[in-house]
Formats: sequence, structure tokens, C-alpha cells
Amino acid sequence: MIDTPLSAAPAFALGPVTVTWPVVATWGVMAVLALASILATRRLSDRPGKAQAVLELLVATLDGEIRATIPGDPARFRALIGTLLLFILAANWSSIIPRVEPPTAHLETDAALALVVFVTGIVWGIRALGLRGWLATFAKPSWVMIPLNLVEQVTRHFSLMVRLFGNVMSGVFVVGIILSLAGLLVPIPLMALDLLTGAIQAYIFATLALVFIGSAVNEADAPRKEDRHE
Repeated sequence: MIDTPLSAAPAFALGPVTVTWPVVATWGVMAVLALASILATRRLSDRPGKAQAVLELLVATLDGEIRATIPGDPARFRALIGTLLLFILAANWSSIIPRVEPPTAHLETDAALALVVFVTGIVWGIRALGLRGWLATFAKPSWVMIPLNLVEQVTRHFSLMVRLFGNVMSGVFVVGIILSLAGLLVPIPLMALDLLTGAIQAYIFATLALVFIGSAVNEADAPRKEDRHE
């Protein structure tokens, strides 16, 4: 089977389950991130060294981004948004490894990531507003808007998936074509640009995920603020 963005070549089988190469690459990214997190956090100190100071700066920056979007304790969303950011960044940058195609260049990986954001938004919306209150948000500002609000919930997460897939896949595709035509050294500037694009796309995905999830939480906070003003 030809390995394409819509169909991946099988790597091996686990009984009746066929494991494809994008899944193998995903497992590899997860293993590297897990190992890196263990190594980075096993010797934390009250007097941080350079590595710990950099990590604390990154966490503080992430917390600032979360707090700017969703008021309150950023720790509620730190693990999810941070994991999405690091995983997508590592997956996008895996393209620099010879013969490895980034998992995010395949539609099923991006669909799974968008589904995580979609389900998380529903869970947080119900947690913040209750099931009845969350369902009532689809009738705002009028019940006539219910179909459009339902479609919006689906389409914005669909666009989240398509945006990541299109940008990563097109970068891999262009670099692959130029590499096959021009040799090894010529595509290096394009590979550097591809890494920059991968970092930007990881940031955009994480930011939009935060906005989508935060919309439900902010919806719940709005009535409380109105009550305080009254």
C-alpha cells in the first residue's frame, strides 16, 4: 500500500490490529517526550539551575497565555494545552529525521487531536454550566440560531484539523519534491522554514484549542460577573 496523507502503509500487525507507520511515529514522539519530561523534572531544586530556569520560564509563559484567555487558575488547563503544544511541535519537527514522516502530516492524527479538543470543550462546558445550561448556550441569542451554533461547533474543530494537516503535509510534500530533484543540500533552507512553520502551527493549534475550551468556561463566568455588578 502506498503511504499517502489519507492512507498509511502498515508497519506490522498485533493480532487482528494493523499498526501503521504514522502510529509508530506517534509512539516514538510520545516516548521521547515522556523520557525528556522525566529527565527534566527528576532533580528540581529551590535554587534552579539554567535548565530548570528555562523550564520555569516556559511554564510561566504558558500560564500567562492561559490566564489571558481564561481568567482563574491556569493549572486547570496547563497539562492539556502544554501537552498539545509539545506533542504537535515534536511531531512536526520529527520530519528532520531521515525517512520519518511527521504523524501530523496524516489526517487521522490531526483528527484525533481535534477530537480531543472537541470532547474537552464539551466536558468543561458541562462542568461549568451544567448539562442544561450548556445546551442552553446553543439557543443564544435566539432559538433560531440553534442549527447555526451546532454547525459552528463542528466546523471550527474541523477547520482546526484541516489547518494543521494542510500546513504540515504541504511542507513535507514540497521538501520531498525538491529533495528528489535537487539533491541533499539545496532543500536545507526549506527544511529550516518547515521547522519554523511546524513551531507556528503547534502554537496556533494550542492557542485555538485554548480559545475553544475557554469559550465554555467564560460563558459560565459571564453571569457571575453580571450578578456582582447588580
